[in-house]
Amino acid sequence: MDSIREVVQQKYGEAARQARSGVKANCGCGTSACCDPITSDLYEEGQAAGIPAEAVLASLGCGNPTALAELKPGDIVLDLGSGGGIDVLLSAKRVGPTGKAYGLDMTDEMLALARDNQEKSGLTNVEFLKGDIESIPLPDNSVDVIISNCVINLSADKDRVIAEAFRVLKPGGRFAVSDVVIRGDDMPESLRRSMELWVGCVAGALEERRYRDTLTRAGFHNVDLEPTRIYGAADARHFLDDAGISDDTVLADIDGRFMSAFVRAQKPTAAKECCSSTCCA
Repeated sequence: MDSIREVVQQKYGEAARQARSGVKANCGCGTSACCDPITSDLYEEGQAAGIPAEAVLASLGCGNPTALAELKPGDIVLDLGSGGGIDVLLSAKRVGPTGKAYGLDMTDEMLALARDNQEKSGLTNVEFLKGDIESIPLPDNSVDVIISNCVINLSADKDRVIAEAFRVLKPGGRFAVSDVVIRGDDMPESLRRSMELWVGCVAGALEERRYRDTLTRAGFHNVDLEPTRIYGAADARHFLDDAGISDDTVLADIDGRFMSAFVRAQKPTAAKECCSSTCCA
């Protein structure tokens, strides 16, 4: 688990440095082209207007949670694995001056970049926190909406991440994240063993049914997974070539098996009330 964390931290620190130099960051799988099927064309030009270019260049997401999360003025939002800050800044605009957007990241380089981007944006209802998504440095019942963009799949302890998300959400709060998910049965073990692909957001992905079960066990209800992009063998070849496992058999096994999905769930508004001496038995 620690080795995965260290590799993720190293690669995403390098991604922050790439963005500062004016180069589109890549997700650690070799050339930037390998990540294009997942990270490209996620934000419409009008939506990113007013967001610093470095925040856009540092984006390594697989979706656009701020466009789908139905944020409202006054909401308190937390972005798990906020990177260069693009989704935090977009959220801050949506929730307005009566709301607040937190970004949580473990990588010093990304946090420094995100804080610079906040200063350039002029937004004041933003705060970037250092920490792990498995141990969120916020109190219980303090957040209205949790978003994340292709980061939960990087964690080696997803049960803990989901449990922490449930803890910090207010009753009735919403979990609304973009993530890479496996369709159908689990992926070939050769992919699971590739650290580079884990950093590239693929090998750590949960199977769809397990994702639903993990959310339900944590206490969430109204769980829903909505596919936003489905990747075929041609897309997969881009990120498998560098790992040396892009033979035809592997490609056939994973054709159409990976998707970017928007994952929704809700924390119950309150515990069920007992109306008699036996109803909670």
